[in-house]
Amino acid sequence: MSSSQFNQDEQYDEETLTIVDDDGRSLPCYIEQSLEVDNMTYLLLVPVDIPVVIMSINNDHDDELEAAMLEDEEEIAEIFNNAKAVLAEQNLYLHYTAYTLTATGELPPIEEDQILTLDANDDEDEAEAEELQSLSYFYHASQKYGLFTPLTPLLFFARYDLENRLELVSPDQENLLPILEELLSEE
Repeated sequence: MSSSQFNQDEQYDEETLTIVDDDGRSLPCYIEQSLEVDNMTYLLLVPVDIPVVIMSINNDHDDELEAAMLEDEEEIAEIFNNAKAVLAEQNLYLHYTAYTLTATGELPPIEEDQILTLDANDDEDEAEAEELQSLSYFYHASQKYGLFTPLTPLLFFARYDLENRLELVSPDQENLLPILEELLSEE
């Protein structure tokens, strides 16, 4: 993950940081956990607002639903205003934030028929499956899209370096997985 700017943000009740990506977009995050290791502070962060993903939706010949997460910035930018308008009808307000889209407002209650389960692999491993709550659907240029929020928290792993700069890090980077596991076990 790339290095990012972080700022202390005092408009929230709990301790927060604001992540700023390379494009200048920001994402306020709560500090869920922190851990001091070898004079470095490691943090587990979770967005203050509701993470939102956009999926392109297709029905194949067997009426089986195929959904693919949109990751192309240009395609997201092209349909963003439509997505924003559709969510506004539910009093949810979509924001183009760093690292993920987010929404503010109150989520509707979770209903079983509104949950989409994505398999990360083809091997039916349920531990790898991700569940998303459906928020709304819309069409753009004859393509169906769905707006979803993950049912599991979206977490960011970060650390302060020796010069007191905060950066996002990957657990694979520099063998940081044990530190991440300790942060997660403290929850």
